[in-house]
Amino acid sequence: MAFRLSKSGKILLGMNHNKLSFLGTINFSCRNDRFPQNHHSLSEKRKFSASVLCNRLTHFSYRRYVSVKAHKQFTSFHNGGDPQVFNFPGGLVKFTPEMKFLPDLPEERVHCYRVLDDSGQPVSSNYVQVDKDIAVKMYKEMVTLQTMDTIFYEAQRQGRISFYVTAMGEEAINIGSAAALSMGDLVFPQYREAGVLLWRGFTLQDFANQCFGNKCDNGKGRQMPAHYGSNKHNYVTVASTVGHGRKLFLSTQIPHAVGAAYSLKMDGRDACTITYFGDGGTSTADFHAGINFAAVMEAPVILFCRNNGWAISTPVSDGIVVRGQAYGVRSIRVDGNDTLAVFSAVHAAREMAIRECRPVLIEALTYRAGHHSTSDDSSKYRPIEEIEMWRVARDPVARFRKWLQGQGWWTTPSEVELREHTRHEVLHAIQVAETVVKPSLKEIFEDVYDVPPSNLCDQEKSLRDTVERHPQDYSHFLF
Repeated sequence: MAFRLSKSGKILLGMNHNKLSFLGTINFSCRNDRFPQNHHSLSEKRKFSASVLCNRLTHFSYRRYVSVKAHKQFTSFHNGGDPQVFNFPGGLVKFTPEMKFLPDLPEERVHCYRVLDDSGQPVSSNYVQVDKDIAVKMYKEMVTLQTMDTIFYEAQRQGRISFYVTAMGEEAINIGSAAALSMGDLVFPQYREAGVLLWRGFTLQDFANQCFGNKCDNGKGRQMPAHYGSNKHNYVTVASTVGHGRKLFLSTQIPHAVGAAYSLKMDGRDACTITYFGDGGTSTADFHAGINFAAVMEAPVILFCRNNGWAISTPVSDGIVVRGQAYGVRSIRVDGNDTLAVFSAVHAAREMAIRECRPVLIEALTYRAGHHSTSDDSSKYRPIEEIEMWRVARDPVARFRKWLQGQGWWTTPSEVELREHTRHEVLHAIQVAETVVKPSLKEIFEDVYDVPPSNLCDQEKSLRDTVERHPQDYSHFLF
């Protein structure tokens, strides 16, 4: 809806009736629009198409507002002469003689969609079917991510790299969501989504080069370890930005993802964006500004919240899925340790986002089975027994393996061979990365300005003088 004043002072109205507006009637019926199956990354052997899934995944909730002609708002204050219906500029409102306040909390928490139980047994047939090749590949990548995290974490403890952050306990979120996307979709990660990049083709050597910051690193050694990025794989570089008072802003990627999604929509691209964030990130202004913009502008973005129970040392107090409803965004709560549930939900969300030009919020309930990072000791604020219970009894990798074995697609010898081979590959990647020289110090001052400003030139000169005065301390760095 747009208002503008003419030279005569009259109010002129403008509205695109094909778009949504804040002026409209509320449609309480849940539209289950059918859409075609995505053939980019899925097998034709699947028994359930995405259209069937959309109709049957009743856990998706949303409220859509249908535009009305603006001039009617000024010609009539009631609907059809019914004194109990008020035609308010925001939509039709029905009067009631009861004074009833809306509850602060729903009577029952939003249900959580799952396909596999903790023992890997299917509890639902309402999911996107996965053929053997895709399923086995998903499992292998989950094992690779798990192995890489274990060894890289140990490397940090040995002092070989300065920092690391794992995805332990969240392997299903990483691989399940990545497998449901197309390579043309843009990924805006937080920092615990290395598995998404792994699925897209980033090699173990690429990961090692970045963590060791050698000259083969895409970021030329400028980023913290585990802050990956790859233009080739449409994976925007991780940014743990530090704000005022040394506070970490962990959701700056959300507005970026929404803006990029709106650009894809304007270009008519058959793609969407996805952004990942933790439950703590939903308390930031970036989350609320981003989801509000996405809802108003109908941006094709998937807002994926990894609710792992802990925002560093702060436990989560409530769910996140209801926040999507508050902004009129279709939302779903998913078992984040269930690979098939995550895969199915993201696949359905992607189709909704692209075909209907709308944002979708996914809240994946999981548990951070490792420390927040190598700078954290989570045993200080949560029981060891709780961590071990999630690590063993609810391990998403083991759950998916049990399902594969039930399908007859995986065996114990295959497991042993995969684990040994993967461990060897990770160790070899680290050994190679350690032998590669570091980038030149001059790289710090390049790639930003066409003509460096004087203050940057002064800093470069100061650093060069320091290196020349103390060559013994900078023997591994070259200008």
